[in-house]
Amino acid sequence: MKKIQKATAALLASLMLVSAAGCGGNTTPAASGAPSGSAAPASTDSAKTLRIYGWNTEFQERFNKYYKDAGKLPDGIKVEWVITPSENNAYQNKLDADLKMQDSAADKIDIFLIEADNALKYVDSDYTLDVKADIGLTDADMKDQFEYTKDITTDSKGKLKAVSWQATPGLFAYRRSIAKAVLGTDDPEKVQLALSDWDKFNATAKTAHDKGYKMLSGYDDSYRTFSNNISSQWVDDKDTIHIDPIMMKWVDQTKEFTDKSYNNKTSLWAPEWQADQGPNGKVFGFFYSTWGINFTLLKNALAKPVAEGGKEEVGNGIYGDYAVCQGPANYYWGGSWICGAKGTDNVDIVRDVMKTLTCDQATMKQITLDTEDFTNNQTAMGELAKSDYKSPFLGGQNHIALFAAAAPKINMKNLSKYDQGMTEEFQKAFKDYFDGNVSKDQALDNFYRAIMEKYPNLKRAS
Repeated sequence: MKKIQKATAALLASLMLVSAAGCGGNTTPAASGAPSGSAAPASTDSAKTLRIYGWNTEFQERFNKYYKDAGKLPDGIKVEWVITPSENNAYQNKLDADLKMQDSAADKIDIFLIEADNALKYVDSDYTLDVKADIGLTDADMKDQFEYTKDITTDSKGKLKAVSWQATPGLFAYRRSIAKAVLGTDDPEKVQLALSDWDKFNATAKTAHDKGYKMLSGYDDSYRTFSNNISSQWVDDKDTIHIDPIMMKWVDQTKEFTDKSYNNKTSLWAPEWQADQGPNGKVFGFFYSTWGINFTLLKNALAKPVAEGGKEEVGNGIYGDYAVCQGPANYYWGGSWICGAKGTDNVDIVRDVMKTLTCDQATMKQITLDTEDFTNNQTAMGELAKSDYKSPFLGGQNHIALFAAAAPKINMKNLSKYDQGMTEEFQKAFKDYFDGNVSKDQALDNFYRAIMEKYPNLKRAS
């Protein structure tokens, strides 16, 4: 998931132990089943090794439980994981370097993970196999997948290049106890009425502030609810940058929230931002998609690391104190996709992994039941949405029903290969404005300068 899908700081530290692959080309990946921190020697027979690249352990957990441990991995096949955290672009740098060496490598990459913000970079390259023509999945196999998850990873020639086990519509996750203090209710339908558009959301932010709470934690929390609703791509077919007016609405709202102390001036993934989600946090809520709730918010809300194989701590008074509502805008955030690497010598296994983890209705329903994730199967999610399913973490709410209603509304028509860079540089440039260090015009100039240094082919609109 997921980029959308970064790990918490503690998780990142542990990932560096799982594999030092991001530190240089001479390291070896950790083998499946090896103790944390150990490394396996390079495979002597690439065809007997399934080599998988990712930036966190989410897919590894899904693969191990629902494929390897379920007895689906063929006998005699070893799995090697190359896990490189995504900070400072380390994951993409490592992946790109190794993909370039794929033809001559003794150990072939078989599977690698991508996320929404960098999807087009990889699907529009020769490094990814055609899911249908090369790998062998059929339209019938994938008929239940949400259409937008396939749109994201369809290349410019109409070829599907990756598939996902999850769909990632976004919601607003709020603290029940704070909602009661601010609005007098924690009922999701009633809370939604107070947050159903941006004017109401901003009015609730003032009420929360007046009662001693923050509406959001930091500068970037609402970013995706705006950026996923742009009316055109960031860059047109003449390589000209266009800033959609809705992005400046995000700037203005965030500046207002900062100046009026409606937020805590934090940044995504920072320790202070994570702490705001825990037992001592005073923040009304967070914009999160599917992976964010079950994979990130849950960990931050517990505020205690869970030992590998250990039982989650649920007795700190906050487990069950979150709920979700639709919020002021429909959006999605992140997600993770499985790519078959060109040159893999395990196409049959790659196909079986994709079919099991992204097409099998029973498997995907079980993933949701076990993890509270929202999986990429419309039939399975529709069944759970209409059932008496309840999330203990969300105080007994059936959040799958809200996700199922939001997912079909996701529109990917304005996705571009520049989205990751645009997001990074836009947020970075305007942080200085929010902090009061530069004017809005200077922040805008700084953004243009930074983005054109990153992409020299681009130009500013006249």
